[in-house]
Amino acid sequence: MTQATELVDGYRNGTISPVEATQAALDAIEQYDDQVNAFVLVDAEGALAAAKESEARWHSGEPVGPGDGVPTSIKDALWTKGWPTLRGSTLIDEAGPWDEDAPAVARLRETGAVILGKTTTPEYSWKGVTDSSRYGVTRNPWDPSTTPGGSSGGSATAVALGMGAWSVGTDGGGSVRIPAAFTGTVALKPTYGLIPLYPPSAFGTLSHGGPMTRSVRDAAALLDVITGYDARDWSAMPTPATSFLRGLDDGVAGLRIAFSSDLGIVDNDPEVEALVRTAVGVLADAGAEVSEVDPGFADPVDAFHVLWWSGAAKVLSAYEVDDRVDPGLRRVAALGASYSASDVLDATSTRMELGQLMGRFHQTYDVLVTPTLPITAFPVGQDVPDGSASPDWTSWTPYTYPFNLTQQPALSVPCGFTQAGLPVGLQVVAARHADALTLRVGQAYQAATDWHLRTPTLEAR
Repeated sequence: MTQATELVDGYRNGTISPVEATQAALDAIEQYDDQVNAFVLVDAEGALAAAKESEARWHSGEPVGPGDGVPTSIKDALWTKGWPTLRGSTLIDEAGPWDEDAPAVARLRETGAVILGKTTTPEYSWKGVTDSSRYGVTRNPWDPSTTPGGSSGGSATAVALGMGAWSVGTDGGGSVRIPAAFTGTVALKPTYGLIPLYPPSAFGTLSHGGPMTRSVRDAAALLDVITGYDARDWSAMPTPATSFLRGLDDGVAGLRIAFSSDLGIVDNDPEVEALVRTAVGVLADAGAEVSEVDPGFADPVDAFHVLWWSGAAKVLSAYEVDDRVDPGLRRVAALGASYSASDVLDATSTRMELGQLMGRFHQTYDVLVTPTLPITAFPVGQDVPDGSASPDWTSWTPYTYPFNLTQQPALSVPCGFTQAGLPVGLQVVAARHADALTLRVGQAYQAATDWHLRTPTLEAR
């Protein structure tokens, strides 16, 4: 499957057109989406019209931006002007009005991207798998009996199957990295505020936007497009002065990499652990100075729950809640409603202490490398794997949510497949504002491997 940066090169030299690329993406949607349920809305007519306009710009040598003509999807958690944003929920009135784009969507339009449609999410993006009463179950392209993860599962599935070259998701506790690991794709949760968000998330400053792609190079290119100060986001960072593609190929020679196979608190599937260890060996062979060391923090899950469950309570507080709502969301929202202001302040204190610990850790180590997840994809229709002692999605995502608390950049790249043919992800975490470094490490790994080039063998219909 052609990557976004390859498409742009092809547009520039005339070997492919935006119309051809868009038609290929629409054909993939037609062939595969009835099997995986990645899209909630597809605008084929509008996409082809936009592609024709892009084609004219390229022919005249006047593209409007680095993403001009790239077929793109948007998670149905981000506002899109003229299209409903229903967040997988039956509580939201489809009538709108839908008269504003989210910042990332606005930046994509400004660069001439071809927006194909919107992708699935669980109700209000509250959990780590992708199913909802409004849109049903989304399936993993490597094995449709399993979940692609979530909450940006539709976006990851779309990218994996060539239903658009890239997508924009959101990540409040792992929601771009979890499905990237389960689908063999790439996703970055950047430093909080780098991608502005509007309207603000009910889950507060845990929630980040993030690029979802097939390669690290594409993630860097998409990050260039969707960053940029936006006054609607009170916490938006200044527009980056340097492209994230700059220095991407500088390699890892001499970098100090801390490898933690378990954070001192996790039991991994043996195949996952073996593949991740092999991946770390690739980085060592590329010249990195690898030390096996844990950051040394206790599991912050209780603090995360206070903040996340409180967000769930806020989400539902505006509605008459009944059995249309995901029962798991109702359960955690009820817990969230029981927390006091003191509970939230205590959780925030834990969050700050964790951030301080990681800040000091990165004075010694440039990046921390871990598995993205301790397991591979499990059956659809359930929030947790078989045999789980907990009903909470956080019970199987211990490597992702800590870095939403700290607001650090965290990248997931594919690092192999189990004997059952399911993908495994490698996570690269850097200090806040060191997003380019996470991408550089991921690119060094992909330059030495080909896992990101492998595609699902889902039979077209």
